[in-house]
Amino acid sequence: MKSIFVGNIPWKATDTDLKDKFSEYGTVASARIISDRDSGRSRGFGFIEMDDSGVAKAIECLNGAEFMGRNLVVNEAKPRERRM
Repeated sequence: MKSIFVGNIPWKATDTDLKDKFSEYGTVASARIISDRDSGRSRGFGFIEMDDSGVAKAIECLNGAEFMGRNLVVNEAKPRERRM
């Protein structure tokens, strides 16, 4: 499994919407849109975990693609930096 970063997600999109979109390119283990911890509103980005075989195709096809009125930013997720 690999993790994919997805940015510029429409505010009205749900985890299920994102999972359905990426499922066209392979098996999606999880789809999670990050929410603001205080307001609960979407922060406009999220992460997809999917099988290795579909990652490259998903990134190639969906980076810059229109999704619910916005153009997605899609690339391989980088490890989270430690906070001090």
